[in-house]
Amino acid sequence: MVKKVNLGKTDLSINPIGLGTNAVGGHNIYPNLDEQQGVDMVKAAIDRGVDFLDTAYAYGNGRSEELVGQAIAESGKRQEVVLATKGAHTDDGGKSNRPEFLKQAVDNSLKRLGLDYIDLYYIHFPDEDTPKYEAVGALQELKEAGKIRGVGVSNFSMDQLKEANQDGYVDVIQEHYNLFEREAEETYFPYVKKQGIGFVPFFPFASGLLAGKYEEDTTFPEGDLRHQKPEFQGEKFKENVRKVNELKPIADSYGLDTAQLVLAYYIHQEAIDAVIPGAKRKDQVFHNNKAADVTLDQATITRISQLFS
Repeated sequence: MVKKVNLGKTDLSINPIGLGTNAVGGHNIYPNLDEQQGVDMVKAAIDRGVDFLDTAYAYGNGRSEELVGQAIAESGKRQEVVLATKGAHTDDGGKSNRPEFLKQAVDNSLKRLGLDYIDLYYIHFPDEDTPKYEAVGALQELKEAGKIRGVGVSNFSMDQLKEANQDGYVDVIQEHYNLFEREAEETYFPYVKKQGIGFVPFFPFASGLLAGKYEEDTTFPEGDLRHQKPEFQGEKFKENVRKVNELKPIADSYGLDTAQLVLAYYIHQEAIDAVIPGAKRKDQVFHNNKAADVTLDQATITRISQLFS
């Protein structure tokens, strides 16, 4: 039985392994997506007890929201689902955190999702000129009006988070964190723990590196985004693959594979409320969800931390 957790300062109770849905309708991110497969995957996830779904306007310019909303409706389990979405992108490719923009963005998301409330709404990216407490204040008004149940921010620097939270309205932050990129442990974690803000990491597998997919001689096609990432370059890549390979015997001892062990490690971190690995197929969702049932002992947690220190 999965032990549920509370999401930040909200009253939302969730399975700590959620589902990121940028591959459901995110045609601007992934080519050749099968929309029906995406809807079926989300419905299957809900049926398996995956109750924390994460989408955004930016995933297919609203198409992901439409398909996720369709899946929730067809599942007949709206009350069992905690749905998070995000906004800030303007039609011309810019970003806005203006209160009037965010209020309209929430209304637009509600229409696309076919819902009468959103459980968690994030400001997806900061803009350059809106005071962050004003932006979050607008979401707080929507929370008080019942349109959203939780206020989130994403991609905010530590200074922006503190400014956004000056009235104590931020419930959750979604930020970059994985075993290769642990700066958040020093920057965000102390603050969010003190404030009761939930932390949800994105890129938990570091573009597949932490899923144990690669060998030292793995190469990537021309134009692949991994060519631009330092952790995939030359000797650094080989060293990283060796580190990940050292996780395999630890995973074996728990009856897991590397990806499941990594997810379990994350949700054992005090500051992290939930992880939202993405997926394109049902079997990937079921595979990831097994990590929610795992209890790691402290020696294992320490060993993994030291491997990636």
